[in-house]
Amino acid sequence: MTVLIFANGDISEVEWIRPYLAAPTAVIAANGGTRHLWQLQHRPDVVIGDLDSLPQEAQDWLEAAGTTVHVYPHDKNETDLELALLHAISHYEDDIQIFGAIGGRLDQTLANIMLLAHPALLERQIELVTEHQRAWLVTDRTEVEGEAGDTLSLVPIGGDVLVQETSGLRWPLSNELLAVGPALGISNEMTGSLAMIIVDSGTLLCILSDHRWQRLDSITAAYP
Repeated sequence: MTVLIFANGDISEVEWIRPYLAAPTAVIAANGGTRHLWQLQHRPDVVIGDLDSLPQEAQDWLEAAGTTVHVYPHDKNETDLELALLHAISHYEDDIQIFGAIGGRLDQTLANIMLLAHPALLERQIELVTEHQRAWLVTDRTEVEGEAGDTLSLVPIGGDVLVQETSGLRWPLSNELLAVGPALGISNEMTGSLAMIIVDSGTLLCILSDHRWQRLDSITAAYP
């Protein structure tokens, strides 16, 4: 079971999300992230934020459904997504998937990615999910499920990362230091349906990208 959190980043088309909504533990909207659920006509269990991003019609929709709304002041130290994550870990023990965390303002996107390294969240399995990509942190080891040709990028977060070993990748790493700055870990490639990464020290951001989407994106760029 999984807790789903919806942030206010751009999602151009939402239908791909519907299967995730089949049987989650809970659905939480971080303020303006409610708009994605409104498009899907799936009422969240909880809304968290100052409601500054919600039109009155959406607020009426939540009220009619009896949705629990935790209102916070506009001027605060935490983002709405941060508050939603802290609420999730204090009320549920399941893994967390976040939608709408990437897209829109660059500062918000970067802040959302860095939330994965929040000290209070490091013991939980949390993924950022888009239609064709997933991102999560690794501090010890992870098994990656995908397909041959999928791109797997490894980005050090907060300091250099010593990768003890990888398997299932086109360019394997063994006792390799991934330093902050150089792009050494970008655009590796899965050779089959399963890859493994073992981290000796540091925190690694893993980003898995669907190879079929990348191929389509390249064709679209070449033939606008």
